[in-house]
Amino acid sequence: MKNLIGIDKAKAEGLVKELNDLLANYQLFYQNLRGFHWNIKGKEFFELHLKFEELYNDAVIKVDEIAERILTLQGEPLHTFTDYLKTAEISEAKGIANGTEGIKIVVDNFKTLINKERVILSLASNADDEGTVSLMSDYITETEKTLWMLDSYLS
Repeated sequence: MKNLIGIDKAKAEGLVKELNDLLANYQLFYQNLRGFHWNIKGKEFFELHLKFEELYNDAVIKVDEIAERILTLQGEPLHTFTDYLKTAEISEAKGIANGTEGIKIVVDNFKTLINKERVILSLASNADDEGTVSLMSDYITETEKTLWMLDSYLS
């Protein structure tokens, strides 16, 4: 049995579950970035204040794209922080004002996200879901480059 866009319904349901997990993690990641942006202090303030803003602006776009992909697959995106907190692997980061500490948390959060994106990429490929494959492929490419840059910053 196929859904509206021609994907096997059972495979689409599995993808929706994983995409909702990714969505929950991106929401926590986004909120962490907002907190770092607001609370950063010290000599790196100007540089990191802008970097955190750049990262949260990108994350909020991804949140919307993931939710819309879930809807395209005929699923329902999670949309409450209760569900996000229950589902996400990424933890809330509270009271972080140190730039290096914030960047280390961002790196760890990105590692979680990229691992989840790779799982979804594989599932989507097996489901002949080119739309999700393309989305995850783009995210992975961007995240790999960002991780390299953040790691260089920390070195």
